[in-house]
Amino acid sequence: MVRISILLAFIGQILCGVSDCFLIYSKKGRLDFKNLNDPDKMSAMFEDMPLENPLRSILLGTVAITIFSFGYFGLSHWMDAFSHTASVIMFISAVIFLIPIVTHHVFCGAVEWMYIRLGRTNTAREAVLEFQKKTGAAMFLGYAGLLVFMITLFVMIVSGNTTLPAWACIFNTLVIMVLLLPFKLPAKGNIAGAVMFLGLLFLI
Repeated sequence: MVRISILLAFIGQILCGVSDCFLIYSKKGRLDFKNLNDPDKMSAMFEDMPLENPLRSILLGTVAITIFSFGYFGLSHWMDAFSHTASVIMFISAVIFLIPIVTHHVFCGAVEWMYIRLGRTNTAREAVLEFQKKTGAAMFLGYAGLLVFMITLFVMIVSGNTTLPAWACIFNTLVIMVLLLPFKLPAKGNIAGAVMFLGLLFLI
């Protein structure tokens, strides 16, 4: 069962990465979010963005996060055989990560949709940026939960408290994210998560 949940998580992370691409790519190519501070550049940047893309991102991303949530809960259940305390920490932090991150993903799609739908005016820009700023707590709370989950998993593996070899700690979103930072890849977090679950799929 644990392997099935990890496989689902791998698939979910890939789908979530695809949903992110709906938000960061238009017909012109990858968006440069440095342009958010310039009304004219921001308007031009979203000129060729299909209105359907943010909606596709919201729907696919919500499904994807639901799918990869099985992996996080599966790992917390797997950890219970080695440490009940670590298992509880991972379960609670997974909940803290997954619920707000769905909200954050929906907000990101809604912000782009509203900006495009309202004609990409400066008034629309100010409104959506204010909305994004005031709802940013969901993102920070979600990633705080992910951080606790990944640190707990890393410590348990590297300390030899599980059946995995210590070197298996490299299959961890935080470690992989550090390795991916120099590269200009889209959806780095989802790529890191997919690599982590793929590695653990063959180790657990």
